[in-house]
Order: sequence, then C-alpha cells, then structure tokens
Amino acid sequence: MTAPLLLLDDAAVRRHLSLDALLPAIEKALIDLSAGRVVQPLRTVMDLRGPGSLLFIKPALAGNALVTKLITQVPDNAARRLPTMIATLLLLDPATGSPLAVMDATWLTELRTAAVSAVATRVLRDQQPKRIAILGSGALARSHALALRAVVPIRDIRIWSPTRANAQRCAADIDGTACADAESAVRNADIVVTVTNASTPVLMGRWLKPGALVHAVGAPRPGWRELDDDAMANYVIADHRLAAETESGDVILSGARVQCEIGEVLAGKVKVPAGVTIIFKALGQAVEDAVAARLVYDAVTSENAAGAG
Repeated sequence: MTAPLLLLDDAAVRRHLSLDALLPAIEKALIDLSAGRVVQPLRTVMDLRGPGSLLFIKPALAGNALVTKLITQVPDNAARRLPTMIATLLLLDPATGSPLAVMDATWLTELRTAAVSAVATRVLRDQQPKRIAILGSGALARSHALALRAVVPIRDIRIWSPTRANAQRCAADIDGTACADAESAVRNADIVVTVTNASTPVLMGRWLKPGALVHAVGAPRPGWRELDDDAMANYVIADHRLAAETESGDVILSGARVQCEIGEVLAGKVKVPAGVTIIFKALGQAVEDAVAARLVYDAVTSENAAGAG
C-alpha cells in the first residue's frame, strides 16, 4: 500500500529537524559521498530574470532517501523582506519511486549548509574559544552562528555586509557585532564564513590570520568568486572535488588545487597538516538534502503513528 503523500510547510520542517540529529547524519553523508556510496550527478543550474538569480536542480540517492531539490537564489529578495534562497524538495521511495513527501526546504537548506560547516569545524579545529567573522548577513549567516555555537566555544562574532543596515540587523539577531568593512571583520578571526551573493572577491588572503579556517560557502557559479587568489593559495578542501573543480569560480579562476574532500578527513583517510590556513569550499551537496529530508520524514511519520496509537 502506498504511503500517503505528506505536504510539509516551513513550520513543520523547523519543528521536526533538529541540529542534534542533523550533525551526525551530515557527517555520515559526507563520508559516504567521498567513499562513492552515494549516487549524485552534478546539479543543473538555470539563470532566472534578475541579477544573480538562479534555479538549482539537485537530485541524489543515499541509502533510503531519493530526493530532488529545487532551489532559487534571488538576491533582490532581501529588499522584499523575503529569503534570498527558497527551496522545495521532493522525497521519493527509492525502491518504488513513489512520492513520500513534498516539503518546504528553505530552513532545511539553511540548517544543513551550516551543519556542514559545523561538522568540518569540529574535525579541523580544537575546542579553544574562537573569534568568528561572517561576511554576509542573510539567512545563512544566522544559521552558521547557530551551528558553529553548537560545536566550538565562541568568543565573539563579527558581521559584515555591503549594506550596513543588514549587518546591524543580523548582528542583533545573533548577538554579534556589525563591522564597517570586511577587513576589520576578518582581521584576527580564527574562523571566517563567506555567505555573500558576491561575484567578485570580498575576502582577501592578506587579511587572514595564519592558521585560520575559512568556510567558503557562496559563489556557486564558475564565473563567480568570494575569495581572491591569495586566499585560494592556501590548503583547499572541498565538500566534493568534482563539483568544486566544475562549479566553483573560487577554485577554477584561481587555479587552486583541491587537496582532498572533507569526507576523507572525517573518515580519517587524510590528515591535514598542522597549522595551515584552510579554505573549505562547500557548494552544498544534494546528499545533504537527502539525509536531512529523511530525518524530517521519519520524525513526522513517527509522530503521526504515535498519535494514531
């Protein structure tokens, strides 16, 4: 008998997706991706009307989760007081192809993206209190503050955005400090997160503290960049090597060499040299959506079964 199709709005997804459950699921997903245990073609990207506006189509098969996610990136939405990223996900039964759920994946995307950075931080950094710099002030800045606080002690968080008012709003939301320029945010930071809509570099390598960890999350297109050549000359780790070498302007335009995948580090197959400045280029992999969606679906169905009983 086919299970009833679930329609899950943002509130339902937020209620059923916890960071505590997501972190170990993301870690396993990244290990499985690097080990070749995931079926995941490269994403399809389509230009939309409006500067920097894109539609991403991202399928993946991982374990008991078969998903396709549609995600729009519309920078002008910030002025409309709407999310700059809006995502919808279809979860299918991998055995039959039957649809199980359609869910608003906006929060799922925000949290799983930050969870990837958090998992990487946990394996790449010690537990000494850290100074954090976040370049960008949108939804991903907020989810990164939440996720990073879950894995390392934080001394302070500094926020920069091209729009000062946006930086101030974000800083108030996450108990951080807004900075007037990107350099002042980055100087002496132990961890730097770039989550901007920039297509030209906003982070210069000369600003980085030796041994810093950079989560380079934005610039998802071959012609876009957030980091300059000096920054990309450091030790580069990718969430997925092929994706980084095919889709990331930071990697392609700088000629940077991807040293390894984060899944290989998490599995203990690669040991990162001590003391190096690390650039973790994360493009957001569909396998992350798959495991997050399955967590939501299982939590909802368990709750429904308990209520029925």
